[in-house]
Amino acid sequence: MEFSAKFINKLKYTKRLVFFTGAGISAESGISTFRGLDGIWNKMKPEELASIDGFMKNPDLVWQWYQHRRQIVQDSKPNAGHIAIAELDNYYDVTVVTQNVDNLHRRAGSSKVFELHGNIERNFCIDCKFPFSETELNLESGNPKCKNCGGRIRPDVVWFGEMLPQDQFSGGQSVAESSDICFIVGTSGLVYPAAYIPIEAKQAGAFLVEINIENTEMSCFADESFIGKSASILTEILTEVKKIKTNS
Repeated sequence: MEFSAKFINKLKYTKRLVFFTGAGISAESGISTFRGLDGIWNKMKPEELASIDGFMKNPDLVWQWYQHRRQIVQDSKPNAGHIAIAELDNYYDVTVVTQNVDNLHRRAGSSKVFELHGNIERNFCIDCKFPFSETELNLESGNPKCKNCGGRIRPDVVWFGEMLPQDQFSGGQSVAESSDICFIVGTSGLVYPAAYIPIEAKQAGAFLVEINIENTEMSCFADESFIGKSASILTEILTEVKKIKTNS
């Protein structure tokens, strides 16, 4: 891919990068979107599997669904796109603001990550809010109960009808608004309020770069749009950055 002189010049003098990522970057690691093609789960309505009402009505079923999703995540690995973002931290101040719950950015080596929709590898009690890791839970007996208060344990992800975690959202807003370049990677920009973040970055003066397999709602805001697979494009950007830094 040939990058514009404007984009290369931005890379040359930039200090702070933000990557606003969505399902598209994880799809290249084999993680499907929420519904995907997961057999019997396609017969279920999203609110039956990802809402507090659905969980309280059938906690064992919802827990089984998330165990299924966790196994997919655990069997997946960060792809070249995740790794390129992590390696760019060697050259810039890099922060990831992600809508994904799969923890692949951290597993790739990114240290500054805001998780807008939670993390599927974490859990907590709905009553006392005590956190639990996978290793602390008995996963063979349906939806586990809290050892402290007996409340039900749920995945630490944002369900339909729930607010985004305020610390993650405000933190993501802050870094985006102070970024020099804000990359939108693998997301259509249709999920609000998360999608406000790259728009706010643009309004604050950031150079907006879109990386997607097709044009999206965000394309009209972007200063540069790169159409294609994110793993390939991000790897090429990393290669370009290494050239720039070697010659500077």
